[in-house]
Amino acid sequence: MALPQEKLADSLQALRALQKRGIVAIRSADLSRTHRERLAKAGFLQEVMKGWYIPSRPDEARGESTAWYASFWTFCAAYLSARFDENWVLSPEQSLLLHSDNRSVPGQLLVRSPKARNKVTPLAFDTSLLENRAALPSNNQTQTLDGLRVFNLPAALVAAGSGFFRQWPNEARTALAMVRDASDVLSVLLAGGHSVIAGRLAGAFRNIGRERIAEEIVKTMRSADFDVRESDPFEAPTTLNIPARAPSPYIMRMQLTWQAMRDTVIEHFPQAPGLADDKDAYLQTVEEVYAEDAYHSLSIEGYRVSPDLIERVRSGVWNPDQIESDIAQRDALAARGYHEAFQAVKHTVAGVLDGKNPGAAADDDHSTWYRELFSPSVRAGILTTADLAGYRNEPVYIRNARHVPPGKEAVRDLMPAFFDLLREETDPGVRAVLGHFMFVYIHPYMDGNGRMGRFLMNVMLAGGGYPWTVIPVERCSEYMDALEAASTESDIQPFTGFLTGLVRGNG
Repeated sequence: MALPQEKLADSLQALRALQKRGIVAIRSADLSRTHRERLAKAGFLQEVMKGWYIPSRPDEARGESTAWYASFWTFCAAYLSARFDENWVLSPEQSLLLHSDNRSVPGQLLVRSPKARNKVTPLAFDTSLLENRAALPSNNQTQTLDGLRVFNLPAALVAAGSGFFRQWPNEARTALAMVRDASDVLSVLLAGGHSVIAGRLAGAFRNIGRERIAEEIVKTMRSADFDVRESDPFEAPTTLNIPARAPSPYIMRMQLTWQAMRDTVIEHFPQAPGLADDKDAYLQTVEEVYAEDAYHSLSIEGYRVSPDLIERVRSGVWNPDQIESDIAQRDALAARGYHEAFQAVKHTVAGVLDGKNPGAAADDDHSTWYRELFSPSVRAGILTTADLAGYRNEPVYIRNARHVPPGKEAVRDLMPAFFDLLREETDPGVRAVLGHFMFVYIHPYMDGNGRMGRFLMNVMLAGGGYPWTVIPVERCSEYMDALEAASTESDIQPFTGFLTGLVRGNG
């Protein structure tokens, strides 16, 4: 008779065979009932809806949403294709979000299909699908993005409602900036006789400084006897100078988001006191807060550390080879790495106090912080030096977050543009708040992004003369919720308010 672990191994082998075929949305028919029940009981399979499952990890806490958010888009693509074959398309508004590289998981995904039942299908973790019975756009107005059938960019701009420009202004401007020539949208406007929409799009293009496209839309539609009255669908003009040939959509959206958020930060964040007069005294206060900072920052990331462990690591009275538990060794190595990285960050702070541009200093040194953070794990043989070489080469997901970080290809374009923003920013508070937020939004590494983001924040704070600020583990949920609001709703107010309270408390 096979042992229980042998039976589970058989079920895992069946699951692995599906995963090797790239199957994420698993139907009941894909696995036997015995395999399904065994895998679900062991935590390797999670039910999304009746008859549909996704792979999960048994070490995830009960009720944790990470596996679902990581699988959301792939699951929906597979489920909708199984339901409607190729006769479906996401809403024009959702299409524009995806075109502008906003892949945050929506609370409700809108889909059109002639076979739809005009009903809501509940999914996991308070997400759902809303099926709308409607005719599909012509084939030359659709495309496929990562398995998702969407309106192509011109068709989506024409079909999207006016509310999209007010609710998602950064994504809307990013999408508009991707249009190279008026003919892209004119063919759709003329074919549908969309005079009102033509006026709206002309106003939208003029809002971002694309006067030529706006004029061509109006003149061409009027020459075809359409009565076009231009109107601006945005609530306010943009202050960002959008180049005629805009960069990639993810860079464009990051720049627009930075510009849109900075006024909120300036309004609410404490005014910078200015660079510290006594460099040595400032660095001494930073060293004095090290133990507290290490305890809270590591605890936020789930490491189990104590003040005693942190002090032994700092003093060098430790030997990871004598730690029997793998978990305890992991915690000790993380603590040692944090100490080594902290010293590297202090060196960066010293340069900033000497007058170096904080953004340039972080750009020059952040790779060193990262290497130091994980160098003890390399010396212990847990990681290789190759693991510390550059930014991530794989997708990454944030625990329990609807925000999906940019793809690995985007990271290499985003990070230089991010440091350009930091370098060119004139307000120290904006550098600190948006520097931290944007860094963890991009999530450039496979691990350590939270610790790196807090290091970066404190270097930026030093550049304004603010004190080194510790984010307490007791307020971790509030901290994460504030970052999530900024990532998925473009609302920086909660995060600004959160950091404002901490900075003022340290003053």
